[in-house]
Amino acid sequence: MNINATLLVQALSFAALIWFAVRFIWPPLTRAIDERNRKIADGLAAAERGHAELATSAKKAEAEVTSARARAGDIVGHAEKRAAEIIDEAKAAARAEGQREKAAAAAEIEQMVSQAKEQLREEVAKLAVAGAEKILRREVDAKAHADILTGLKAELR
Repeated sequence: MNINATLLVQALSFAALIWFAVRFIWPPLTRAIDERNRKIADGLAAAERGHAELATSAKKAEAEVTSARARAGDIVGHAEKRAAEIIDEAKAAARAEGQREKAAAAAEIEQMVSQAKEQLREEVAKLAVAGAEKILRREVDAKAHADILTGLKAELR
């Protein structure tokens, strides 16, 4: 065989191999490569969407945290205000109770003073009667006795 014929057969074999590869091997291979490129592109797009959603979610979470802190501050402020009101109410109730107890004590003191005055009046009256009895035993002068009794009455009031 001649080199030319060998070269020609090898060229035809190579051409047949290329035709076979282009016709039967290349299309599934390009489809697989295209499918892989599409999956990678879809994955990258999904990752990009995920990053965007993550950023949006982070912003929303920060807004919620800020809102929650503001609400918590309002609740704490309201609680402190209510606590102050309760303390003021308790102080007012304590003052009112103190005033009632003070008034009751003053009334009791007044009653005791009245009782003491009444007892003193009774004792003074007894002493006056005893004094008048002694005076009457010594002398009987109605005018002097009336003056003494009027003086005693004035002293009692």
